[in-house]
Amino acid sequence: MSKGERQATYHQSGCVAPPSRQRNPHNMNSLATILDTPEPIAGKSRQISRRIRAACDALVHGDVKTVTEAAAKANLSREHLSRELSKPHIAEYLRLKACRTLAIGAGRAAAVKMELLDSASDHVRNDASAFVLGLAGIKPKSDAQVSVNIDIKAGYVIDLTDDPTPMRDVTPARSANE
Repeated sequence: MSKGERQATYHQSGCVAPPSRQRNPHNMNSLATILDTPEPIAGKSRQISRRIRAACDALVHGDVKTVTEAAAKANLSREHLSRELSKPHIAEYLRLKACRTLAIGAGRAAAVKMELLDSASDHVRNDASAFVLGLAGIKPKSDAQVSVNIDIKAGYVIDLTDDPTPMRDVTPARSANE
């Protein structure tokens, strides 16, 4: 059996990803591509207009804060942009842009956390070290919280001891006038 036949057999059985989606170990960006790229839908591919892409980019990069501002920046009406953003292929495009932006920012954030470990403030150093250790899986045990409520009043007490003591009447005595 040739290598191509073997790949086709594994692909048909569902044991491995199709060759177009297999990860090349020498290309680290391919992992992000595998995780972030949705399987193409059979048939016509959905195009995203230049203005919609510009509005999505403005939202993701923080140039604008609202859909109304993004629509104005891309020269679109707010209603049209809102309708377009609710379409699945555009929502997926926006999600992928956000994931890529966060992946780039993760490296910068890690560097900042590591710099905070050398901060002059003890409080900042403590918080940064606890965060970094938590990411490494080293966390303090969360102790059980004990709630003590002094005002608990039992209605009935059930005595389950082997040798019960004689029952005591603790009902307050009523006066003859009542």
